[in-house]
Amino acid sequence: MFRHISLGICAAALLSVATVGGAAAQSNIRGATTGPTTAPGFSHPEQYMHLTPKKPAPNMYPVIEHPELDKNAAEKLAALAEKTGKKPNILIFLLDDVGWMDPGFNGGGVAVGNATPEMDKFAAEGLILTSAYSTPSCSPTRATIHTGQNPLHHGILRPPMYGEPGGLDGVTTMPMLLKKEGYVTQGVGKWHMGENTGSLPQNVGYDDYVGFLGVSDMYTEWRDMYFNPEVALSPERFKMMQEDDFNHYEVHCTPADKQKCEDGKLIDLDYIKVLDKHWLETSLAFLDKMKGSDKPFYLYHATRGCHFDNYPSDEWAGKSMARTVYSDCMVEMDYVFGQLMKKLEDIGEAENTLVILTSDNGPECEIPPHGRTPFRGCKGSSWEGGVRVPTFAYWKGMIAPRKSDQLFDLADILPTALHLAGYPGGKLADLFDDKTYIDGVDQATFLVADKGLSARRSRIYTLNQYYSAVRIDEFKGVITGEIENGVVQRGDTGGFSGSIFTDSGGGIAFNLYTNPQEDVSVGIRHIPMAVPLASTGGWYLKELFEYPPQFKVGFLSNNPPVYDVLPVGEMAIKAWLKKHGFGRFQN
Repeated sequence: MFRHISLGICAAALLSVATVGGAAAQSNIRGATTGPTTAPGFSHPEQYMHLTPKKPAPNMYPVIEHPELDKNAAEKLAALAEKTGKKPNILIFLLDDVGWMDPGFNGGGVAVGNATPEMDKFAAEGLILTSAYSTPSCSPTRATIHTGQNPLHHGILRPPMYGEPGGLDGVTTMPMLLKKEGYVTQGVGKWHMGENTGSLPQNVGYDDYVGFLGVSDMYTEWRDMYFNPEVALSPERFKMMQEDDFNHYEVHCTPADKQKCEDGKLIDLDYIKVLDKHWLETSLAFLDKMKGSDKPFYLYHATRGCHFDNYPSDEWAGKSMARTVYSDCMVEMDYVFGQLMKKLEDIGEAENTLVILTSDNGPECEIPPHGRTPFRGCKGSSWEGGVRVPTFAYWKGMIAPRKSDQLFDLADILPTALHLAGYPGGKLADLFDDKTYIDGVDQATFLVADKGLSARRSRIYTLNQYYSAVRIDEFKGVITGEIENGVVQRGDTGGFSGSIFTDSGGGIAFNLYTNPQEDVSVGIRHIPMAVPLASTGGWYLKELFEYPPQFKVGFLSNNPPVYDVLPVGEMAIKAWLKKHGFGRFQN
């Protein structure tokens, strides 16, 4: 990883020098070899390649500052606070495995057989974020939302399955911080961030949590004789799964019992069909309870849908035009979201609630039917299709309707929420110890200012235990990626079934405007853009030295890969990597 960056920077620098040495005379400073041009070009304030970001605090990701926009956002927030007398509410609606092009507001909806009129309506009245990013898979994303860190820093590199250890234990989380600021914190739905005691919802900041601790297929696949006949039709193996060490029930978690959650109904092939209906009822009841309250609330509603296995209830089976179990699920999720938004209006809290709708990753492409993306790759990969997710922010009267392709990472939700709670910008660092790195940036101004711009100049991609890529503006430099059909040659491929390359040669870069499929590298032709990408990637690797990666749920026995070729200072770097848990090394 480190060697790749250094080689990429060196190669780019040498080529840049050669280009400068052969530059044309000053009389033709812009144009082509056939002559100069009088075209002045256009400036786009949304593009930041030429700008230098600034760290709000030593342990925080750098930002592009917008003082005038900050002032506008602060005035709007102050006026709202004077009107309501309390801090803004926050509602996160997190879909599961929903692709960028599944909802109508991104070109899907009726065009793909699952109309999403509720999502489309509120997206059109809010800020549609066409370059919003998750991590490649669900648990890492959920932890990123809760910690403001990317997976290399929070350490949940992949989903824990069937009771595997590891999770949020010991970290500072968004609900924990909001609770200290007077928020009532309610969680509903899929958890999947660890079943060990310290990682349970009530021990990381939730006043109340109703949902399940794992993921849909953990409860269903071994019961289904069509998907897993070798288990479902084997009494001994079936009993093994029944007795396996993971929680098989819907649970209710409260601080009254910090050791465990209360078991509810067993999640079988019948109850799985109505979980989202029950969770909707739970969130609606919570919102009713908050009507007229002088306290702000934080509601985290994480749907079951549309992660496989989808078993529509009789109420929803065939409701979509496509009539697949996935499309039927999308139609139901649209209804669920619409009901929550209606309830916000009914209780008089729509004008004081920031709503963010997003997905935990792109569509999985190994269990059909599944979601859709116009980009390369799927869940489990760091290509755009795996991590660019359908997202919008809605806040009645506060967010101006518009679209933006500027960068937004789901790690940004925590700093943005804490800005609303009273800790804008660098003040957030006061809530963390100085050893904790915050990868998210405060995007409150981006959302609220009348013509808000993103505070994020660059975005770091991760893939399992690897630093994978970096994006600035429309350019993306790739160091580590996935070859989707590198192992499996037939059927649905991609995501977790692909093979990973970790040596790109340092010259792979894409222009995501001209080539969103990421199949034409422009790294050599567009070296003036590739060099800042490589420099930013090299800078972030230095951040990883100062704020070391964590490995709580990972690969290769929870150890990262063996690096046996390193740049100057090899022995010192190897010793450092060993000390911080980077695995074994060869001489």
